[in-house]
Amino acid sequence: MDFKKLIAERHEYAQKWKERTGGKVLGWFEPYFPEEIAYAAGVLPVRIIAQHEPDALSDKWIYGACYPVKDMTNQFLLGRMDYIDGLVNVEGCQWIFNAYEVITNNKPDMFKHYLFLPDYTESKTSKDVLKSELLVFKTKLEEWTGNKITDAALDNAIDIYNKNRTLLRRICELRRADNPVILGSEYMDMLLANQVMDKAQMNGILEKFIEELESREPGKDMIRLMLIGSETWDSNLEKLIESLGGNVVIDELDNGTSYFWDNIFPQKDRMMAVGLRYLGRPRQPIKESNWRRRPAHIAALAEDYHIDGAIIAKQIYCHPHGTDNYEVWKLLRERNIPYHYFERDMFVPNDETTLRVEAFLNTVRAGITRLAGWHNTVEI
Repeated sequence: MDFKKLIAERHEYAQKWKERTGGKVLGWFEPYFPEEIAYAAGVLPVRIIAQHEPDALSDKWIYGACYPVKDMTNQFLLGRMDYIDGLVNVEGCQWIFNAYEVITNNKPDMFKHYLFLPDYTESKTSKDVLKSELLVFKTKLEEWTGNKITDAALDNAIDIYNKNRTLLRRICELRRADNPVILGSEYMDMLLANQVMDKAQMNGILEKFIEELESREPGKDMIRLMLIGSETWDSNLEKLIESLGGNVVIDELDNGTSYFWDNIFPQKDRMMAVGLRYLGRPRQPIKESNWRRRPAHIAALAEDYHIDGAIIAKQIYCHPHGTDNYEVWKLLRERNIPYHYFERDMFVPNDETTLRVEAFLNTVRAGITRLAGWHNTVEI
């Protein structure tokens, strides 16, 4: 499965989808976006993915923001995403909200909607607040598309998305093996492609991919790593790690495993069912409030996937992750898990990052942790 090609051709895919179905394409930024409601309206939800390229346009509108925000704005200003009929921003990253405002101000005919999702996700009133927000969003979509979002349409969308998440979890379980049949880079390409395609079609692709994975021979003996930090937009870091003898067997990224980790539990009140799923999903730092759940989730993943070390990659200017890192560092130190921390910018500096990751992997190889395979050659 050439998932990288699917990502590269995502614009053409969406345009052909529109021609084939006559439907509308709705762009989203944050993984807290309830795709099921848009899908039930006959809309194709696609994630806006940043690219690695400099630009000369976004500085006029956004100064000093992180590169994904500037790049996404640049792509819209260049007209590369003119096929997108609307944008939705969910309460979360302030930089992304700025991109949303700049894009929609420059394209006034575009459908736009701001969806509030409480930062205090465990508050007693959060579920009712989000349900009311989802009902407003549902009404706006019906007015925009002219399609009635029925209970049957919502049930169908929930079934398709739950199946998609189940298939992705099944692939993740294959990564728990001592020598996984899938590398972290291939997994990330698959996941990014999944976020820009029709989920019904993607489910068929994933089912065939699982058959392929189950027929593969076990992979090489590599250092098992966990990737923690800000959202990612490509698999470049995973490939760099693999070139040095490591393999990202699990991640905790907001658009990684956290994107699909929990299903929707159907109930008669569909909006409440959808809202509870998005309130209860693994949290990003900005949604951590009175009671911190993120460290416990990271710890559970670290144990389940038997990691030998962790890479923490924070997007520069990502203040929520910057303030949350002290909890992650504390957790990893308490559990004697080696980790390496660095910041990403417009481009990952290849030589510098290679040197730093290689030095980190060398400390792990020396026997700080008991690695699968390494204990046969290194006396511990």
